[in-house]
Amino acid sequence: MSIWAFALIAVLFAVGSYLLMERSLTRVALGVGVIGNGVNVLIIASGSDAGEAPIIGREGVLADPLPQALVLTAIVIGFALLTFLMTLAWRNWTITGNDEVEDDVEDRMITRRAEQTEKLGDVPHPEDVQT
Repeated sequence: MSIWAFALIAVLFAVGSYLLMERSLTRVALGVGVIGNGVNVLIIASGSDAGEAPIIGREGVLADPLPQALVLTAIVIGFALLTFLMTLAWRNWTITGNDEVEDDVEDRMITRRAEQTEKLGDVPHPEDVQT
């Protein structure tokens, strides 16, 4: 694998990871797409050496068709996943007017209870005690 292919793969994974950490669903969907493209380039770059098309009856060095088939399948699955994520972002935008992911209220309550339990020791919270 050449240094340029490695650099391209590293940049695609870095940009995709950065986009996945955003709160906007559109950026999360784009991050999934960019990481998917990075995986496709990785499979093609590390899959096999260059060669002739693998057609029956050809002589010489033939290219391995398996990485190409895997990438073609990954492109179709990635497109379906990206379409689903963009549909979720569109629905969220039409309902709420923005596409940002909000904090989950239940997660905040669980975190607050865990902090209280840690401060008090193993004493249960008064709301948690059933009478």
